[in-house]
Amino acid sequence: MEPAIQEELKESRMRSLIKGITWRILGTLDTVVISYFITGSWTFAFSIGSIEVVSKLVLYYFHERIWQMLPRGSVRSWFSKK
Repeated sequence: MEPAIQEELKESRMRSLIKGITWRILGTLDTVVISYFITGSWTFAFSIGSIEVVSKLVLYYFHERIWQMLPRGSVRSWFSKK
């Protein structure tokens, strides 16, 4: 793929951040509900969820940025037979 086209396909940092936030909202709601079913306490469930949302938001953002450093199609070559 040509470098100019490849550059157009990259996501902006802001888009990665927004995707991370919306995904974490869904993931944290899931964690809170599961935590409630396990602990029976909304206090514990929200405590677990509040820690989890921050840690996973940061992890997701850096995960996205690392993937953006890889040229499109390069991962496919890791699994192709030579």
